[in-house]
Amino acid sequence: MKVKICGITRLEDALAAAEYGANALGFVFYRKSPRYIEPELAAEIIRNLPPFITPVALFVNEPEESVRDILHLANINVVQFHGDEPLDYLSLFPQRIIKAIRVKDESTLKPLAGYEVSAFLLDSYSPDAYGGTGKRFDWEVIKETGSVNRIILAGGLNADNVAYAVKLVRPYGIDASSGLESSLGIKDHKKVKDFIRAAKAASLELDEQF
Repeated sequence: MKVKICGITRLEDALAAAEYGANALGFVFYRKSPRYIEPELAAEIIRNLPPFITPVALFVNEPEESVRDILHLANINVVQFHGDEPLDYLSLFPQRIIKAIRVKDESTLKPLAGYEVSAFLLDSYSPDAYGGTGKRFDWEVIKETGSVNRIILAGGLNADNVAYAVKLVRPYGIDASSGLESSLGIKDHKKVKDFIRAAKAASLELDEQF
């Protein structure tokens, strides 16, 4: 079970998440997000991360040139596209790609077959935001999806519900942001610790059953 803590804006939050067992940290380069981080600050944080922690760059409908510049500056090799990016746009990038899909219902999952990406991140649909809403969707809709796709589950996850989500969906990974904050863009370290511990424990229980 891989755990990604997204919306990192401070070094102390990044280091805490890494210490508690996060596998990846997400940096939001979408200016309309309250968790937006300047590329220079993200680069500084990433330079101070311990080894084996994967930084992930999140973009929403960003111009190709801008994406390339930020990835180079921050030295990031995993990209999460969270907008309406078409297939031909994704093919422009040699990095490992995570494509976010905002789930309304089962019909939302049909486009998955058309993408050639490293993983899919399934998040809650909102007409007002591309992510970070803190709202969950109906996980029953995707409980069969994880067995045929590399799925990262997001949307409304926290320490109280993550064990149930892991056992139901059995995703490749989980992703949380707003549910682990004390205020916008600022992580609550206890919430982060409890979330990662609950997720890993649920994954271990699954492993022991098979």
